[in-house]
Amino acid sequence: MSKILVFGNSGSGKSTFSKYIARNFGLAHLDLDVLAWLPTSPPQRMSIEESKGKINDFTAEHESWVVEGCYTDLLELLKHEASEIVFMDLTIEQCIANAKNRPWEPHKYESKEAQDANLNMLINWIKDYKVRSDSFSYESHRRFYESFQGEKVAYTENQVHT
Repeated sequence: MSKILVFGNSGSGKSTFSKYIARNFGLAHLDLDVLAWLPTSPPQRMSIEESKGKINDFTAEHESWVVEGCYTDLLELLKHEASEIVFMDLTIEQCIANAKNRPWEPHKYESKEAQDANLNMLINWIKDYKVRSDSFSYESHRRFYESFQGEKVAYTENQVHT
């Protein structure tokens, strides 16, 4: 029974890696982006309690899973259930290059054009990863990785998936 948490900066390859793992090992996949935000403009975070309820619904429905995101506050909710964690610890430059080459994510954007319109904001967000102090920051991810007592791996390069 695999229960895997994948986390890192935006553009680090979390979604690509998680989809690969889910497809090749028959795991259910949850991208935390789909339940961390309210459908408002400008975007606002959903309450932790409401997100927790949705996460609990997902884990109750699936015996084996991979959950991915940059939200340490939400990953902490699953820390004790996880069998392993994967820290996508790529450089800022690698994350920016990945973001520029990202395929359309229809579960997040209504069109590729809408996604591309958000690219400059995303690149600035990626650049701030090491200086932020929030639950999306490098420091928060590093602490989460170091405190995890189970199986764990950190990747510092893009992973090849076929």
